[in-house]
Amino acid sequence: MQKRLMQISAAGLAVLLAAGGARAQRAERLFYYLDRPESYQSLVQHIDQMGILAPSVYKVDQDGILWGELDARVIALARARGVGLMPLVINDGFDQQKLHALLAGEPARTRLIQSLVELCRRHTLLGIQIDFENLHLDDRDAFTRFYREAAAALHKAGFKISVAVVHRPDELAGPSEYHKWLFTSWRGGYDLKALAELGDFISVMTYSQHTRRTPPGPQASRPWVEEVIQYFLRFVPPEKLSLGIPLGSQHWYTSQEERITPELARSYSEQLSYDWARGLIERHGASVQWSEEHQVSYAFYARGGTFEWVFLEDARSFRSKLELVSRYRLRGFSAWVLGSEDPAIWEALR
Repeated sequence: MQKRLMQISAAGLAVLLAAGGARAQRAERLFYYLDRPESYQSLVQHIDQMGILAPSVYKVDQDGILWGELDARVIALARARGVGLMPLVINDGFDQQKLHALLAGEPARTRLIQSLVELCRRHTLLGIQIDFENLHLDDRDAFTRFYREAAAALHKAGFKISVAVVHRPDELAGPSEYHKWLFTSWRGGYDLKALAELGDFISVMTYSQHTRRTPPGPQASRPWVEEVIQYFLRFVPPEKLSLGIPLGSQHWYTSQEERITPELARSYSEQLSYDWARGLIERHGASVQWSEEHQVSYAFYARGGTFEWVFLEDARSFRSKLELVSRYRLRGFSAWVLGSEDPAIWEALR
């Protein structure tokens, strides 16, 4: 722990050391929202426990054309309850070549930025969160240029801007070809220091530690999440860093579906709601176990002689990540995604 602290920026370290004796401020609560029944139902039931709602409903293509639609009921509900709306804008299909064309083309960038300002004015939004992923390392400066232009335009119009950034625990790429690929196409394209200075805050996606591309494992084990926090605090002030917290669970199984891996059986995973994950565990007579080291619940069972794994994000693991928000005096958290959560997290938030 001592070695890690030495890597944190001086400002971040000072705040961290003061946190032990200082009273923590209320963490900003950002919840992501999908245009689905389960997200809407959760929103209606729990909106009074939210600060910012970030609907994932807008996309942009290589020409800077923005499209999507905010549910009028969501807009009305957020306004009535005083919850800020900060929709995500996602690059279409996370397509790397289309994203490169968007960032490289001045007419495309101008078209998109004008649309963002108009969108905020039309719906009286708090602002916009940029969620551009599969960003190549070579487009790092181009993305910073776009974010600078967008931030200037939105701030001038009186709106906020934030950015969702892929996790990264180290300056180096990592030990394997997989980590090299992550670094080149997903992690290395963000200039964290510049983005923190230009925008209002950064939501770090401290989840997807394990995915369909990896062996089974937690979405966000506590030691790994803490490593990511410590790395980001070298470049981002804690008051501008929002910790990503996964709400859904993950199921690993063997697949030979044509749409996934034609003519090839392989390990695969899917996202599940907490309720469905618990149902899957109960169906197969498995027991839920708790990893004290990783602060996550999990279960495994044999199906046709082959083990399947379920890693749960429940209220207990949620509380553990909230403790990190408090310990490092972060701005707050960004939770993905409404409707997939363990219902007990709402009691934890009270």
